[in-house]
Amino acid sequence: MKTNLGTVMITGAAGRIGSAMRIGLREEAERLVLADRVALTAQSPVEEVRRFDLLDPDAVTAALEGADAVVHLGGVPDEAPLPELLEGNVLGTHHVLEGARRQGVRRVVLASSNRLTGFYPVSTMVTPEMPPRPDGLYGVSKVAVETLGRLYADKFGLSVVCLRIGSFEDVPSEPRHLATWLSPRDCLGFVRAALTAPDIGFAAVYAVSANKRRFWDLEAATALGYTPVDDSEPFAPRLAREGDEEGNQPQGGVFASPEFTLRHL
Repeated sequence: MKTNLGTVMITGAAGRIGSAMRIGLREEAERLVLADRVALTAQSPVEEVRRFDLLDPDAVTAALEGADAVVHLGGVPDEAPLPELLEGNVLGTHHVLEGARRQGVRRVVLASSNRLTGFYPVSTMVTPEMPPRPDGLYGVSKVAVETLGRLYADKFGLSVVCLRIGSFEDVPSEPRHLATWLSPRDCLGFVRAALTAPDIGFAAVYAVSANKRRFWDLEAATALGYTPVDDSEPFAPRLAREGDEEGNQPQGGVFASPEFTLRHL
């Protein structure tokens, strides 16, 4: 069902998820502001492109003028040196939240990550209320992102939804995806719900498809107003390996290995 989203800004609009959300939301927004530090071209009468760096707080605030909501997808997307992550993810998110506060934006949707809890074992069904156990420095930066969102919700009354995004892929391509896959259709459903759910002060939600093998609880997603529809199980005969579901393995898989972070230290 189509909704009227008003004016929505998407940061990181040139990225994989940003590009997909741009297509999915353009029919429902009166005005879609596409923000990135690389050049973009408007492809619809409702689209408006803005080129700037999230580290420029004045540019961020100016771009948010008149916005009803912002979907913040910009930042460093994977493991990196901590100073780079703090700058790109934490400081960039702070500029978005502060710009939203100054401009009176109704809803802020922050791209968090499943890797915020990647050190829980695969045998554990993790809920958003459980303490963070990041599987690397990237996960640490997303803990800070969510904490900033909570601060702005509690202190300044912003309505903030943090989506702990799973493995966004057209189809699952590795064994871990049998638990973590987030299909493009479900990703759009989660973002749409995060933009439109009423009476939200702060919420953290795992954005993952309805995978039979998932290890993240979806109760919060249901409360947000979205029930995912896709399931990775049809891909299991091709991808499943013996021992993949052993209970002592970290949910982050290779992301939780020392080597994955040591190269950035």
